[in-house]
Amino acid sequence: MNKDKILVIGACGQIGTELLVALRKRNGQDNVIAADIHPRGNVSPEIAPYFRLDVLDAEALESLIVDLKITQIYHLAAVLSAKGESNPTLAWDLNMNSLLSVLNLSVKHKVSKVFWPSSIAVFGPDSEKINCPQQGVMEPSTVYGISKAAGEQWCKYYFEKYGLDVRSLRYPGLISYTGAPGGGTTDYAVDIFHHAVKDLPYTCFLKEDTALPMMFMPDAINATLQLMDAPARNIKVRTAYNLGALSFTPAELETEIKKLIPEFSVTYQPDFRQAIADSWPQSIDDSAARKDWEWRPVYNLKTMVSEMLENLSVLQAG
Repeated sequence: MNKDKILVIGACGQIGTELLVALRKRNGQDNVIAADIHPRGNVSPEIAPYFRLDVLDAEALESLIVDLKITQIYHLAAVLSAKGESNPTLAWDLNMNSLLSVLNLSVKHKVSKVFWPSSIAVFGPDSEKINCPQQGVMEPSTVYGISKAAGEQWCKYYFEKYGLDVRSLRYPGLISYTGAPGGGTTDYAVDIFHHAVKDLPYTCFLKEDTALPMMFMPDAINATLQLMDAPARNIKVRTAYNLGALSFTPAELETEIKKLIPEFSVTYQPDFRQAIADSWPQSIDDSAARKDWEWRPVYNLKTMVSEMLENLSVLQAG
């Protein structure tokens, strides 16, 4: 019987919502604790056990770790790329200081494993655009990317100095039908589906030929669990692993959606997020993850689009 007590911080976010379900299927409802900034009355009762937590409150975080005897932490709380540009100081404060609190308290209270997500936002204008390598040029152009690049080095530092088993993935743009877009530059690829199933035209904030790395959420959840399940000896990268799956443009996504909803229409009006997207790679070399812990994505563009439209249609009808 698995005796781990797992704390998921940022459990109400895009990744946390689905990761929580997956972890509870494996570990049991009561062994996976949800925490987020939202008041208890504003979240579904089904998310229980749930604790309201301001992750910048280190004392409150420490109380949860100690009182609940936490052995693993998934720290997902963050301000994303586009939203972070509107308040860079807040984004840095939340993204960086919360990570340092988690790392320090994990060492102090002997937490066995920590997961913290990084992002393709660590790359920048001078990074390789096609099959960006694991050790590619990292010159992030957003405060979100800067915080992720710095966070990767902190994770490596805490592993090397304290032996903390902290693991990370550089997620590409994530696509999910369970949650609303969260303020990321790749979130057009979520919002576009919500418009399509409602028979509404969509105005895209990126140019139609902007290729970016993407991933369907089930693949992202499987990758996260696979990474955390891997023996420590197999984890050769202690910053964050490149993670790849799909790469497509808004026009390619529009074309695939129109195969199932022919009347759907998209117009293109690029805004400030175009510059962010242009600074990122178009595709990712994730050969290190494939070699070290046998990562393989399941979904392609066609199967992802079909499943997104099917599930969003069901949710809308319900």
